Amino acid sequence: MSAQVLAQMAQMALAQVARYYEQVDADDVGSLLELFAPDAVYRRPGYPPFRGRAELERFYRDDRVIVSGRHTISDALAGPGGSVAVRGRFAGLLRDGQDVDIEFADFFVLDGENRFRERETFFFTPLV
Repeated sequence: MSAQVLAQMAQMALAQVARYYEQVDADDVGSLLELFAPDAVYRRPGYPPFRGRAELERFYRDDRVIVSGRHTISDALAGPGGSVAVRGRFAGLLRDGQDVDIEFADFFVLDGENRFRERETFFFTPLV
């Protein structure tokens, strides 16, 4: 593959990730789910892996502890094979009424149709 094709693929992957954050912040679960492959896997601390769109939908509509908020991206890097690494900050409101302002890192792997095949999230918070 030429460098130009690889750069184009990286830009498409970064644009897809940007769409994800726009849609999750807008609470547009329907559009958000379309960004994921039907058999996608999402790993997030404190939950078992979510597998497939039905489990993802349940998480975003029912299980997610976040009520509202905004993601601010500080870095996003696209790598070979459809991978994207993101570092940023989330500020918002949790279901228990608590305000949260936390740093996070997300890792996405996209399939050949530019849909998320895998996603992993990590939070910068003391645990031990």
